[in-house]
Parts: sequence; C-alpha cells; structure tokens
Amino acid sequence: MTAIKHALQRDIFTPNDERLLSIVNVCKAGKKKRNCFLCATVTTERPVQVNVVKVKKSDKGDFYKRQTAWALRDLAIVDAKDAVKENPEFDLHFDKVYKWVASSTVEKNTFISCIWKLNQRYLRKKIDFVNVSSQLLEESVPSGENQSVAGGDEEAVDEYQELNAREEQDIEIMMEGCEYAIANAEAFAEKLSRELQVLDGANIQSIMASEKQVNILMKLLDEALKEVDQIELKLSSYEEMLQSVKEQMDQISESNHLIHLSNTNNVKLLSEIEFLVNHMDLAKGHIKALQEGDLTSSRGIEACTNAADALLQCMNVALRPGHDMLHAVKQQQQRFSDLREQFARRLASHLNSVFVQQGHDQSSTLAQHSVELTLPNHHPFHRDLLRYAKLMEWLKNTDYGKYEGLTKNYMDYLSRLYEREIKEFFEVAKIKMTGTTREGKKFATLPRKESAVKQETESLHGSSGKLTGSTSSLNKLSVQSSGNRRSQSSSLLDMGNMSASDLDVADRTKFDKIFEQVLSELEPLCLAEQDFISKFFKLQQHQSISGTTTNEGEEVDGGTSSRSHTSGVPQTMSSEKDMIRQMMTKIFRCIEPELNNLIALGDKIDSFNSLYMLVKMSHHVWTAQNVDPASFLSTTLGNVLVTVKRNFDKCISNQMKQMDEVKISKKSKVGILPFVAEFEEFAALAESIFKNAERRGDLDKAYIKLIRAVFISVEKVANESQKTPRDVVMMENFHHIFATLSRLKISCLEAEKKEAKQKYTDHLQSYVIYSLGQPLEKLNHFFEGVEARVAQGIREEEVSYQLAFNKQELRKVIKEYPGKEVKKGLDNLYKKVDKHLCEEENLLQVVWHSMQDEFIRQYKHFEGLIARCYPGSGITMEFTIQDILDYCSSIAQSH
Repeated sequence: MTAIKHALQRDIFTPNDERLLSIVNVCKAGKKKRNCFLCATVTTERPVQVNVVKVKKSDKGDFYKRQTAWALRDLAIVDAKDAVKENPEFDLHFDKVYKWVASSTVEKNTFISCIWKLNQRYLRKKIDFVNVSSQLLEESVPSGENQSVAGGDEEAVDEYQELNAREEQDIEIMMEGCEYAIANAEAFAEKLSRELQVLDGANIQSIMASEKQVNILMKLLDEALKEVDQIELKLSSYEEMLQSVKEQMDQISESNHLIHLSNTNNVKLLSEIEFLVNHMDLAKGHIKALQEGDLTSSRGIEACTNAADALLQCMNVALRPGHDMLHAVKQQQQRFSDLREQFARRLASHLNSVFVQQGHDQSSTLAQHSVELTLPNHHPFHRDLLRYAKLMEWLKNTDYGKYEGLTKNYMDYLSRLYEREIKEFFEVAKIKMTGTTREGKKFATLPRKESAVKQETESLHGSSGKLTGSTSSLNKLSVQSSGNRRSQSSSLLDMGNMSASDLDVADRTKFDKIFEQVLSELEPLCLAEQDFISKFFKLQQHQSISGTTTNEGEEVDGGTSSRSHTSGVPQTMSSEKDMIRQMMTKIFRCIEPELNNLIALGDKIDSFNSLYMLVKMSHHVWTAQNVDPASFLSTTLGNVLVTVKRNFDKCISNQMKQMDEVKISKKSKVGILPFVAEFEEFAALAESIFKNAERRGDLDKAYIKLIRAVFISVEKVANESQKTPRDVVMMENFHHIFATLSRLKISCLEAEKKEAKQKYTDHLQSYVIYSLGQPLEKLNHFFEGVEARVAQGIREEEVSYQLAFNKQELRKVIKEYPGKEVKKGLDNLYKKVDKHLCEEENLLQVVWHSMQDEFIRQYKHFEGLIARCYPGSGITMEFTIQDILDYCSSIAQSH
C-alpha cells in the first residue's frame, strides 16, 4: 500500500500541487468487484483546498488516472454502518449517497480518521460522522501495519499548520539577520545555539531572583494550613452534636412506624369484622320466614323466597383466607346449614301435598269432560305452582337430593293423572269414531265387557281395503249393539236411505274431524306441560336439531330412546334438555300407545283413513318441529307418523294385491275394470285430502306404484279376456285412465298420462283396422294380392295382365259389393262394435267415427290402386264416398 501511495503521489498529485494524506482500496457496494482508490488530499498552495479523489487503474496499462474529485466541504455525512462490529462498508453523502466496500476494516478506519482530522483542522462546517466509534475519532494514530503511513500523514498535517502574524514576523526578522544561513547552514545553527544558551542563562537568573517571593508564598501556605486545622476541629464538634440529634430522630421515626403499623392493623381488622358482619348476618325476619313462613299465600311465598335468597347469599359468600378457622364463623355456617335443611324439608313436604291435592282435584273434573272430546285444562294448577318457581330454583341449587325427589314425585302423580285423562279422552274418541253411544259403553270399565266390545269391533271391521261398504255396515251393526233406542233407530233408517258412497264420504269426514280434534287437544296439552316443567323446575329448552322423523317417514336416531319408559330421572343428566324429554316421556307415557290404538282402529274401519291420518299427522309433526325439533311432542308424533306411513303403504300394497288377484267373468263383456274405477276414486279422494299437504312426496310415490300396477293389470286382463276383444279392453280402460288423469291434473303422472293416451290411440286404431277387414273381405283380399305383386317387382300397369288379377276378376269382385251390400255390412259392423263396447265409457260414436274415416281412407286407397294398375279401364266402385257418409250417418241414427 506504501508503494501505491508513493506512485500515486508521484504520478497524479505532485503534478497538481497536491499532497496525498490517506488512501483506501474500495469497490462499489452491490456491483461487480472493480477496485479503485479513494484518496484524501490537500493543496500545497494557499488557501488550502481539501479534496476526496477517486483514482482508477487504466484499462490500457499499469498507470493510474484521476477519475472523480469531490471537495471535502461538500461532504455532509460519513456513515460507517456499525460502530461496534467490524464492517468494511461505509457511505459518503455528497450530492448523492456513494456506497463503498473497503478491502479491510483497518483501511476504512484509517481513512475515516483522516477525514475527521481534516474536518477539524481546515473546515468551518462540521461533518456528521454516523456509526463511528468515539475511540476512533479521539485517536490520532491507528495501530497496525499502517502506523507509519498514518504517522507520516500527521507529520504532513503538522507541517502545514498555519503561523500566526507574530511568528511570521519573528521568522522574517531572524532570516533577515542571517542572510548567510541559506549559504552556510552550520554557521546558522551555531548562532542559534549560542542564542539559546543565552536565553537559558537568563531564565535561570530570573528563577533565582524570585526565591524570596517563594518563601513568602510558603509562609502563607502554612498559615492557611493552620486555619484549615481549626475549621476541622469545629466541624468535628458539630458532627458530635448532630450524631446525638440523629439518634433521637431515629427513635422518633421508629416510634412513628410502630404507630402507623398498629393503625393499619386496626383498619384491616375492622374491615374483616365488617365484611363478616355484613355478609354473614341473616335478618331475624328472614329467619322467621324460613322457620314459620306461610307457603300457601302469595305474600308468604314471596317472603320465603326473599329469605331463601338471603340465606343462599350468606352461605355462598366467598370467605377470605383464615375466616373458616374462626369459631364464630363455623357456628354461623352451621346455623345456616340447619336453616337450609329445615326449610328445604318443609318446602318439599308442602309441594308434595300440592301435587297430591292436584291429582284429586283434577279427577273430580273428569266426569264433565267425558262426554265432550276435550281434555281438562291444567292452566290453573300450573299458575298456582309457578309461584314456587324461584323456591324450586333455590332448592335445586342448595339441596339437589330433595329437588330430585320432588321431580320424581311430580312425575309419578302427574303420570297417573294424565293416564286417566288421556285414556278417557281416547275412549270418547273411539266411541265417536265407531258411532256407539255413551250408554252403550257405561260398563266398558269391566275387563270382560271391554274385551267383548273389542272383539265385536274387530269382527265387524275386518281388514278389507275396499272403498265402499265397510264403514256403513260397521255403523249399522254398532247402532244395533248399542240398544234399541228410538233415536238410534231413526238414525239407522236415515243411514239406510243413503247410498254406500255417501256413507263412505260422511264417515271419512267425521273420522277426519275426530282425528284432527284429538291431535289439536293433545298438542297444546303437551306444549303447556313442557313449558311449565321448564319454568317450574328451571330447566332450559335448547333449540337444537335432533333425531325425529324425516320427510319420507323414516325413523332417525333418537326414536327408540324417546319411547323408552324410565322409572325415574337419572342422577347424572347429560343436559337439561334430556331431563325435560325424560320427564315428558314419563308423564305422557300413554300417549303414543293410545295414538297407535286409535290409528289401528281407524285403519280397521276404513283403510283409506290412513290418507287422512297421514296428512293430519304430517302437519302436526311439521308444526311441532318448527317449535322445537327435539321436544317430546315432536319425537312422539314423529314415531306415530312412522306407524301411519306404514298403514298408508299397507293400504297401497293391498290395492295392488287386489289388482293382481282380480278375476273377470268369461260370459260377460269386460268394460271398465273395477280397479281402474277404484284408482279413479282413490286419486280423487287423495287429491282432495292432500291439497296443500306437507307430505306430497308420499302420495306421489304411491301414485306411481298404483298406476304402474293398473297398467300391468289392464294388459293382463286384456290378454285373458275371451268375450271382449283385447283392443277394446285396452282402449276403454286406458281412455278412462287418460280422462281421469287429465281431469285431476296430477303433475307426477304426466308421463303416465301421455302413455295412457298413446295406448288408447294405438288400440283404437288397431281395433278399427281389424274390424274394417270384415265388411269388404273379398275386396280387401284382392287388393292385398295386387299390392303383393307390386311388391314382388311387377310394374303397376302390368298387374292387369296377371291371370288372377285381370280386369274381369276385378269387375267380378266389385260387383259382389254393391251399395246395398256395403250398407248391410256396415250395419252388422256397427252392431258388433256396439256389442263389444261398454255403455259407461260412451266410446261408441268415437269408434264409429274412426271407422268411418278409416273406411274412407281404404276406399281412396282402392281407387288409387285401380287408377294406377288398371289405367283407362273405366272400372270404378259401385258406391261413392258420399254414399259411405250417408250409410254411416243413417246407421248411427237408426241405432
């Protein structure tokens, strides 16, 4: 580095009257490493100019060239990047920021130190040095291998120190007095040495002359020392005096500290006592209310409730550490426990008495509800008990054992009460459904009578799935079994005057109303009881989706558990919602069996009652699920809905089975098949029942099963028919099915409606073509032979040369069918068609008109064949199209 410095000084800076003070080998940060040198220089002429010069090695040779120069006064900031760790990077802020990376940290520090010295010596403005060690700025000569270079730099800097005016004047006078000094340096040096010796001697004499003054000064110092000793003695006496005062002040401070500590302890003790008195003191009025309070009046219940809350607050107070060890606190806690136990026992006993009394009171009102189809109202009982709701919550929080006992007793008493009410209610519903009277059932409580009535009902109802007759016969027999009363006899006569279908409609309507009333009575009863249980026993009803019945009537998880009858509420509850459901299941355990019995009775009376029950039950399940999907009512109705859906599926299966087993008479014409008419009646009934129903999907599935079974059975019967042609059976029945589906507009059977129409059209056409082959039988055979010859490849105009189909044979065949003979044949055809078709479907004119059109089509076809195969022969039929129209019209009018 020294050789490079000397080379740069010689080649670049000396020619420019500059002196190189410091140099650092650098490259630009972040770019390809292309080395250059940053040089700190000063000019040899005044005024001194300090520069930072960038020198770069030439690409053409080994010499260096000056590339860029910046004046040091333009330098604003020197950033060394890190003042602690060694980092070769540094920034110089001139007109812009120049980022450099030095070849070593030592060179960077030496260069920055030189810049700092030049700034201190020559520049009026101060350059900001950032992230530079203060030690580096204070040192004048850095350590290491560059010490000689740095020393030379400082010498150079010292060499160029400015002289003040006096120094310049003295030097000029000295130089003028020694003009020979330039020529003879040794003589000049000797002269200066002699003058220096003269000056040293003068200085020594001056020092010796001032010895007296030194002695005087020493005396003054001795006196001053004596004064200092006196002052120290006084300060010592003062210190002794202050030491006694300090001891007294320490005693006073310690006394004050003890007084303050005593006051603090007294305040804390008072606070603890006030806390215990305020939070663990129960008023005498509350104690009296807990021991002797009236639990029958509203005012007494309110007083007991407030006292119980106050007792609970006293018992639940959060004691501070150490309070439970105090004897008074233990006594008070024991007193509170005794009061709680005593009041809990008194409250449980009173509520048990209320439950028992309620059972007796409600039993006395059963007689007035037994005639009408209504359930007793429990609202007054609920209203009276809700006054104890807060006390039940207190009992639940303080004595869960007695709370659980009350819950079990309530379920036991109420389950027996509701069982009597609900069974009586369903007995009235069954009587109204079967048409018997209350007098006829007055001995129904006896086991033998009840069994006999049930057997009679089962024998009367049977399991028939037919649409007509079952309900009316049941009503007649039920009226006879109830006694020979005049009113019943008159109603029997009225029923006898009604048709079977009218009886079916009336009975089904009555059944629908009774079933709806049963569900409408049960639903508010269950909801009211569930709401009361939630409020009285302080159980939260959570709205959550749980297992019930799906839209397709399939059971989901939870159905089995909801129907299980538990003997009591388990001690550990998964949630309060489960506890409500279990209590409702225990209280209303008879609802689901009674509903299933009622559904079975309705199904025995008339299997089509399952349609009414499916719609009604679906609506009530949907309503219950909207209120609370996990409630007892929703789960129970969902389970019953599964039974109703099974009965509905069984009804559909029975109808399909009857279709499969149908037998037709071999001696009479078929006409409209019974199961086709029954499907029409079923569809009309179902559409009226399922209008705006929630479970339309069940009916649509049943429709598709039934219509497919009808199609198969119709084709089966048509194939087995001997008296009536197959096409007639298919045509009439599929026309009836198409008319039924068109009238009812059942959207799910649109494809089947189109299929029925297509089958009807196809078989109508087939029957017409088959029938028209008989009136002109020989003519048909002749032209079929002509068409066969043409199909074999014989040209149409050459057919007349065939021996069997010449013109003479054609004239012979045509002469056999004059107009009179054609009319006679059509008349016989009309009679035969009339004989085949049934009257109820009224298709005779439709078929006859189709035959007329087909006959005219055949006539035109025959005329065309004559014109093409026998051209110019002048042969024509002996009757015209107008004749055909007249024949058909007159035949239709005559019949």
